[in-house]
Amino acid sequence: MKTIAYIVQLEIAGDTAMWTRPDTGDNPPVSYPAPTYSAVKAIFESVLWGGPAIEIIPLKAEICAPVQFHNYYTNYGGPLRKTTNIKHGDSYQLCATVLIDVCYRLYAEVVPYKIKGRLPQAAKNWDNATTSPGGHAYQEIFARRLKRGQCFAVPCLGGWREFTPSYFGEFRDDTHVMSDMETAVIPSMLRQVFSKGYQSEVAYLYDTDVEITGGVLAYGKGERPC
Repeated sequence: MKTIAYIVQLEIAGDTAMWTRPDTGDNPPVSYPAPTYSAVKAIFESVLWGGPAIEIIPLKAEICAPVQFHNYYTNYGGPLRKTTNIKHGDSYQLCATVLIDVCYRLYAEVVPYKIKGRLPQAAKNWDNATTSPGGHAYQEIFARRLKRGQCFAVPCLGGWREFTPSYFGEFRDDTHVMSDMETAVIPSMLRQVFSKGYQSEVAYLYDTDVEITGGVLAYGKGERPC
C-alpha cells in the first residue's frame, strides 16, 4: 500500500538569519547560505509541537530573496565564556558572518511518531485526545494554527534566538523563488544533532555535496527515527 504524504508548508522572512556551519569553528561563526534540515524542523515544530507524538520531516527550502552575507557584531555574555569572564560578569565582542534580508518557503511532511514507548505520558495523552490521529489530522491542525498565527514558541531564523522573523505564516502572493540563482554545492552540511529521534543520544548526521539548484535546497529522505 502506498504511503500518503501529508505536506505542511509555510513562509518565513526576516532581517537577519544564522544557519551556523560547524566546520567554520566558533570564531567567527559563519552561516550556510540556506537553512539546515534541523532548523527547518524546529521552525515547523514551533507551530505544531505534538508532545512529540508526531515527526516533522523537512523536504525542501525555497530561497525567495538574494543570498546576502553580512558581518555581524554582538556582545556575548553566554555560558561559553571563560570561567574568569563568567565570574566577573564580563562579556566579549563576538563577530559572525550572517545572512540579511532573507525569505524562504519551507516544506515538510508530518507523520505520527511510531515509537510510542519513548513518549512521555503527556505526549501519549495528547495523541490519544486527537480525533483519528494521523498525518491528515496533524496536517489540518498545523494549517489552522498557522492561519491564526498560533505557535508554541516564537520561531527564529537559526540557532540565535534574537533573529526573529519579520513575517511568519502562509505563502504570500508576491513571494517568488529565486529560480535564476546559480547552482551552489555545499561540501558538508549538518543535518541533525539528535538524529535518532526523541530522547536519543547525540548523534551528528551530515549530508555531503548538497546542491542548491534553481533556488531550491532539497533535503532528501535521510534517516527516519520513526
